[in-house]
Amino acid sequence: MNVLGIDIGGSGIKGAPVDTKAGKLTEERLRIPTPQPSKPDEVAEAVASIIKHFGWSGPVGITFPGVVVDGVVLTAANVDPSWEGVDAAALFGGATVLNDADAAGMAEMTFGKGKGQRGTVLVLTFGTGIGSALFTDGRLVRNTEFGHLRLRGKDAEHRASARVREERDLSWKAWAGRVEEYLRHVEMLFTPSLIVIGGGVSKKADKFLPHIHLDTPVVPAALRNEAGIVGAARAAASR
Repeated sequence: MNVLGIDIGGSGIKGAPVDTKAGKLTEERLRIPTPQPSKPDEVAEAVASIIKHFGWSGPVGITFPGVVVDGVVLTAANVDPSWEGVDAAALFGGATVLNDADAAGMAEMTFGKGKGQRGTVLVLTFGTGIGSALFTDGRLVRNTEFGHLRLRGKDAEHRASARVREERDLSWKAWAGRVEEYLRHVEMLFTPSLIVIGGGVSKKADKFLPHIHLDTPVVPAALRNEAGIVGAARAAASR
């Protein structure tokens, strides 16, 4: 079954049709900058432009960077705060809407490094913020938002996100030190059997993962930055 997956991020909105059986994009993805300010109507227009680009009339799955319950946005830390309380499913014409990291995690557990993995698996996406998806024996604990765990008196994503590395012009090694500090914290809290690192930085894992040393295995996501698109499409297909 082919479904259009759209991944809304703090800096970019990406979309592509997905073969939900194989977990692969069937066309080259389209990425457009997230509107600034990223208010609901402006983002909805951007999403509509992606749908139009692909001439899509079938089911659509959409991720959102915040807590989403039954299609309603409850938090919006990395987009405009006016999103809070918005029925995103209705705004997007009945599309399936879910948390972005949950979508990426589900894709990685189905088609990537988490496939067949027992125990506790933590998928973390490093981008504008830090997204999280927690799985126990393959079952998702929704909307965990571990990027907001406190580290040195502030949200962890304000110290260790990919955006912080870019804004502060940190070397990969210096940034890896911050990431390791964060990973040791979540390792202590959850004792995972595997940590999967996703988001845009996953394609440059060779630049920072060698500097990170944990008891838990840490691996880059197999689907890299396409995981959110694939997970969104698969969520819509399963509905």
